[in-house]
Amino acid sequence: MNKNKVGNYRWGIVALLFFATTINYLDRQIIGLLKPTLSAQLHWTETDYSHIVMAFTAFYALGLVLFGSIIDKIGTKLGYTFSLIIWSLAAIGHAVARSTFGFGVARSALGIGEGGNFPAAIKTVAEWFPKKERALATGIFNSGANIGAVVAPILVPWILGIYGWQMAFIITGAIGFIWLIFWLLFYEMPSKHKKLTASEYEFIQSDLDEVYIKTSGENQVKWIKLLGIRQTWTFVTGKFLTDPIWYFLLFWLPSYFSSTFHINLTKPSLPLVIIYTATTIGSIGGGHLSSWLIKKGWPVFKARKTAMLLFALCVVPIMTARFATNIWQAVGLIGLAAAAHQAWSANIFTTASDVFPKKAISSVVGIGSMAGAVGGFFFPQFIGYILDASKKAGHIVTGYNIIFLICGSAYLLAWVLMHLLSPKMKKVDLD
Repeated sequence: MNKNKVGNYRWGIVALLFFATTINYLDRQIIGLLKPTLSAQLHWTETDYSHIVMAFTAFYALGLVLFGSIIDKIGTKLGYTFSLIIWSLAAIGHAVARSTFGFGVARSALGIGEGGNFPAAIKTVAEWFPKKERALATGIFNSGANIGAVVAPILVPWILGIYGWQMAFIITGAIGFIWLIFWLLFYEMPSKHKKLTASEYEFIQSDLDEVYIKTSGENQVKWIKLLGIRQTWTFVTGKFLTDPIWYFLLFWLPSYFSSTFHINLTKPSLPLVIIYTATTIGSIGGGHLSSWLIKKGWPVFKARKTAMLLFALCVVPIMTARFATNIWQAVGLIGLAAAAHQAWSANIFTTASDVFPKKAISSVVGIGSMAGAVGGFFFPQFIGYILDASKKAGHIVTGYNIIFLICGSAYLLAWVLMHLLSPKMKKVDLD
């Protein structure tokens, strides 16, 4: 097949996923940037804030499982639509909260809704891309998480300074409804899409073992069956050990720079922008690396595992952040780790679509991401305890040093356990 005649509509679909993920993380990130303002007004302790983060992650875990199953049942178009409506309304709802409990309720609703983003996006990539392009496509849309994190430190302080914290939640939450218009206008499954050329459809379906046309009578794969499969637990293990690190980088990094290097979070923050920009490079570059290795003739699973080992090693230097004598040394070390996490993320998501048939992908991604959110539920409690204890002792930096040690070792441990569980990562036959 002449690749020049294939067509590029599938990359437009990735653009939709990219912007949805950008909005998803913009709505998620905003509370970390408003934490000093809200803490001063509502008298939050570090433990109070950790409980709010835990409320989000607990309901995010629930949302991942619920939407993973729902999306496999009703499809990506409707599933994504319901998810975005719920999380956008919840994001706007933060503006009416006036207590720690109120913010906990709003974050819980946000978690439920945001749980649909990744199961829907990963399933969409599996439907629209052959294996050799999936990691790159995943890396591109996943980089939206980083763009959201880059935009937030610029946009949120500006809104805060002019309109106040309530409008920051309202404006960012309302953006999702603009995206929804484009999603409903331009998205459909490849087998039903009127604008997709025959040559591009043939290329999308070029993995001969994965030709997939969803039918209304198709039986949904039950969770109990998926939980009895070793490859499910491989994905679960990787997500459980590494997702909590990203939650820490997302929710506590602004506070770390504020307390350690005294940056003013009411103004646009260059260190945070640099770090989250690095994660964009990591996400796209990480997806490109394994896709490039596959095109060079490497077996799919060898390419994924080799790339993930490299990214796990790139996180290790964050342990030395404790020795950083100025803010830019810390930015370099943390930026490398954050970029490596997103490169890892692009590949671990793709392993689910490598080994499971398309009809089960959203459910598997939901189960594994739920495990990551469960880890993210308990890790904030530990972080809050450590930071409150070190603050009382007058050495809050010590608390962050302990956390960085955990961050630096989590990915290598995850890689080793994933390799032991699935040395060859064989494809799963659910029929």
